Amino acid sequence: MSYFRELPDLQYQSLLPGRLSSNEYVTVKNLFRRVKLRDDLQNVFTVFQKYQIPDGARPETVAKEYYGSTKFDWVVLTTANITRVRDQWPLSDRDLYNYALDIYGNNLNNIHHYETTEVRDSEDRLILPAGKIVDNNFTIPNPSNKLATLNPVVGISNYEYETIKNNNKRSIYLLKKIYLQQFINDTRKAMVYDLSSQYVDTKTIKTENTRVTSP
Repeated sequence: MSYFRELPDLQYQSLLPGRLSSNEYVTVKNLFRRVKLRDDLQNVFTVFQKYQIPDGARPETVAKEYYGSTKFDWVVLTTANITRVRDQWPLSDRDLYNYALDIYGNNLNNIHHYETTEVRDSEDRLILPAGKIVDNNFTIPNPSNKLATLNPVVGISNYEYETIKNNNKRSIYLLKKIYLQQFINDTRKAMVYDLSSQYVDTKTIKTENTRVTSP
């Protein structure tokens, strides 16, 4: 992920057992320096393109398809507000089945919960939307016969439940290509350090050496 090459450096006092002196430092990437989409762009939908993640796709393959290079996988994740790929990126169909099987075992097809089905009246007006979680004995008055009731309920199995959750992760928004370079420029600007007591240069800061400053 080329994002890590964009991160500035942090010189941290060495804790390695083989260090040669108390003044020895190791240089690491500053993982606490995170970048996000500019606040003034987050709610401007014209800068985004809705995207459906195909089965088996990874951030790098989406970046290759949409931006033309796998090195922009971090742009895919950042603009989709994904911070934990393991939890927030959809599994492939095969991995999803194995995941659900590990959780539910022989109960894979048992009912997880019940949901409403859509109900409309004779004039096609929505009476009850689909997808509301209810008890299995949930009823409503029949819009076609006020003396009768309907039980507009369907059971959702454990596997269906996990599939729905996984499919919901497939719909993301990507930054449109025409804004890509500006986003990269903004990212690099955000990675530059300001002057401070820790300042070494624009891409490096140094932490306090407690072995020298502590009594």
